[in-house]
Amino acid sequence: MMKLVLALIVLVALAFVPAFAGPYPLGLGIGILGYGVLATAWAMFSGPTRYISLATVAFFGLGAYTVAVLADVLPYPLVLLVAAVVGLVVALIVGLATLRLAGIYFVIFTFGLTELVRQLVTYYEVNVTRTLGRYVFLPIGPEHIYWQLLALLAATLAVAYWVSRSRIGLALRVIGDDPDVASHLGIRITRTKLTLFSISCVIMTLAGAIQAPRWTYIEPSIVFNPTTSFLVVIMALLGGPNRLFGPLLGAIPLFLLFEWLSANFPNHYSIILGLLFIAIVFVLPNGVLAAGDSLWSRLTRREARP
Repeated sequence: MMKLVLALIVLVALAFVPAFAGPYPLGLGIGILGYGVLATAWAMFSGPTRYISLATVAFFGLGAYTVAVLADVLPYPLVLLVAAVVGLVVALIVGLATLRLAGIYFVIFTFGLTELVRQLVTYYEVNVTRTLGRYVFLPIGPEHIYWQLLALLAATLAVAYWVSRSRIGLALRVIGDDPDVASHLGIRITRTKLTLFSISCVIMTLAGAIQAPRWTYIEPSIVFNPTTSFLVVIMALLGGPNRLFGPLLGAIPLFLLFEWLSANFPNHYSIILGLLFIAIVFVLPNGVLAAGDSLWSRLTRREARP
């Protein structure tokens, strides 16, 4: 109960940030919230199942392009609803086709999916609409994007909390530990994985749709940048994909670090990103929160010794 009250206080305090922050701090806040949503949604499925998905940016980009295509035709709330439906349909199709895969095969397929979606959108834009990008003109300022992402983050954390305490969350953890045991226990493996995968992908799609007005101009190379998928994985792994607030806590320092690196070392950014990914996997395989708990346990055991 105390944690819930504290979380609500923090949420209300964050809602007042646009009233005091300038354009640059507000932009950083939008970036942190956006990556926080993506990392939490990614960990919701990949944390318990241990399926490393690199398809995050595919759904993120689909959400952004849905807004770019329909912004002049439908009211904005209805556009977001359509984006969620698009993400759900694509997630169901992809999930039914790929969730029987595991390990490196799933990783390769999800990475290839991102490139496939980017190429299909590019082909459609160049050969059908005779253009490469689209302009998004909506009366939505940075503060509105911030509030929408904050609400989406709160909803994502609430769903992640429910999943961790529900039977479906327990089923996912059993599947992640041993699919054969899960099958013998009567768990419907494909349906369980597909349900959580779809929820995760819908959230990612909405994150892209909400941020579309921020860019004004959208093209495939911007919204389907594969670096986004790798950043989300690193953030979730740093904070701990099996902790409720772990992905968010991983997103905050890494986003600020990546912003600084991209501004000061643009030519070495990708190399540093790869080295950081390797370091996190080897040094903090379960996340910084788990490492902190382990260190605390060791210290308390030493103090308890006579």
